[in-house]
Amino acid sequence: MPNADGKMRLATMWFAPGSHGAGWRLPESIPGSAYTFQHTARIAQLAEQAKIDAMFFADSNMLQPTAQVEKGDEGANSFFRAVMLEAMTTIAALAAVTSRIGLVATGTTTYHEPYLIARRFATIDQISNGRAGWNLVTSQHENEAFNFGRDAHMEHDERYRRAEEFFDVVSDLWDCWDDGAVPEDKENARYINVKKIHVLNHVGKYFKVKGPLNIPRSPQGRPVIAQAGSSGPGRDIAARISDLIFTAASTIKDCKAFSEDIRARAVSFGREADDVKVLPGLMPIVGRTEEEAREHYLKLQSLITDDQALLAINRFAGGLDLSKYPLDGPLPELPPTNGAQARQKILIDMAKKENLSIRQIGRRFAESLGHNLVWGTPQHIADVMEDWFKTGACDGFCVLLPHFPRGVEDFTGLVVPELQRRGLFRTEYEGRTLRENLGLRAPQRIRV
Repeated sequence: MPNADGKMRLATMWFAPGSHGAGWRLPESIPGSAYTFQHTARIAQLAEQAKIDAMFFADSNMLQPTAQVEKGDEGANSFFRAVMLEAMTTIAALAAVTSRIGLVATGTTTYHEPYLIARRFATIDQISNGRAGWNLVTSQHENEAFNFGRDAHMEHDERYRRAEEFFDVVSDLWDCWDDGAVPEDKENARYINVKKIHVLNHVGKYFKVKGPLNIPRSPQGRPVIAQAGSSGPGRDIAARISDLIFTAASTIKDCKAFSEDIRARAVSFGREADDVKVLPGLMPIVGRTEEEAREHYLKLQSLITDDQALLAINRFAGGLDLSKYPLDGPLPELPPTNGAQARQKILIDMAKKENLSIRQIGRRFAESLGHNLVWGTPQHIADVMEDWFKTGACDGFCVLLPHFPRGVEDFTGLVVPELQRRGLFRTEYEGRTLRENLGLRAPQRIRV
């Protein structure tokens, strides 16, 4: 189902120090890009110059190789996602050095409270003049539990039930203020209008929240909601509440089936099919010629270590220690995980379908997190994107930036102009808010 304006929606995902496991090892890659704000700001500004819809920040509340660090296992030394700035703080800072690009941060419902999430994103939306987005997750990483006084991660289905009520509370808090609730009438000493502010008094299974917020209504009605759930409960909550849905589908067929399922579920929840924008992940490795692109891709692949490959899939292994198995042997049968169930399924299905060894499937996840990696000229990458978009498989893409600076500069400076030349992507922002630029309707206020 093409977007009404015939244009793709594009988000860039910055997973510092880049989404490719070996990108940081290239001689030209800039050290410190994972934690130096000036580098993050430069990436956001490049994306904004290219008229990208939004910059998206994944996040977690743990050091991923904690067990290896605790044991002093030097195999974790090459793990490249050990450092990340807290996402909500980061996008608040980026709001001050950008003016048009949307800023989307991950915030877990499992280890936060609704009032705090509602207040933080409402604040960021005010600071950015309506460019904030909340990536609602239920925490994939089971080890996050240990940093919040818990001995175990909440069960998968229970996390999603809690997340649904969490979102309802947050949404209702955002709706507690009507437009015009702060008249600042100096003559009559009326700073606020109490008739336009509503007390929530929510009492549910998981939360008891009186409200209201102490922040006026969002410039865009409410912040944009992103979600990436692909399990059954994940798809339901995504279809019911999300504006943007990220997916790791790596073929047109799989992505089209996912999109059709999500849109059907959205309609079943009383929404319009185009109320949700589906953006599959795509990692482009770009060269000005095919030979240059191939050389760049092979160089990146040569720098992935076996330790990185194992660490990349370890958290999806259901507690099984894959280092005990032959690297060039088949992926063993994995126990169910209480973490990222959909990602575990992608891992298992990919290994079986392509007959991949542990080393091979590990390298696949180290290179692109299991997303679709495409290498080639700007024209070839645009061909792939155009094919997916025009066949109705997706509304656009969430582009995984492989490393900085080249991986960022190549996509924004070479691929985006090719998409613009073909009339597939904007040359100027259409609106002032993220919701407007995504072509989304104003949010419906139905609960408060």
